[in-house]
Amino acid sequence: MIRSLTRQEARNRLRMLLAVLAVAAAAVVLAACSSSGTSSTSGSGSGSTSTSTPAAATAGSLKTTTIGGATVLTNAKGFTLYSFAPDTPTKSNCNGTCAQNWPPVQGPATASGVKGTFGTIKRSDGSVQATFDGHPLYTFVGDTAPGQAKGNGLNVAGGLWHEITTSGTAAPVSTSSSSGGGYGY
Repeated sequence: MIRSLTRQEARNRLRMLLAVLAVAAAAVVLAACSSSGTSSTSGSGSGSTSTSTPAAATAGSLKTTTIGGATVLTNAKGFTLYSFAPDTPTKSNCNGTCAQNWPPVQGPATASGVKGTFGTIKRSDGSVQATFDGHPLYTFVGDTAPGQAKGNGLNVAGGLWHEITTSGTAAPVSTSSSSGGGYGY
């Protein structure tokens, strides 16, 4: 014999179902922002694959520009390059959704007249990413035009993002760039 649920029992079951769905959704978000791969250091790389993101740098020359009083590295199109605090000199910790919002700079790369060490790492997906002074390099989809640094100082995807200065120190964070602009996935 099948009995009908009381209103209270139905509410409790609905609450339990919603709680399970919330936990599952949180697990999906965490998995998307996790660091799932390993990388190794390489002196140079070849066969890199460029992305279709307009701001993404492909293998080749980088340049510098002054943004907010700091001399920063940019890709050939003038888009600011960033580092991610949780990265190591041999491993990118920005994969999945993170890498969609912060496209890795495909390596190898160089910049004429810039003092520092350029290199590459192998990403978890097998692609080659450019590095500068041990920092894997990224662009930011929130920068919609050359010369912008909207990603500088953001704390998203599990860590802080800083524009890459040619002095080897983190650039100052302006109050206008720390708002996040809706990229705090």
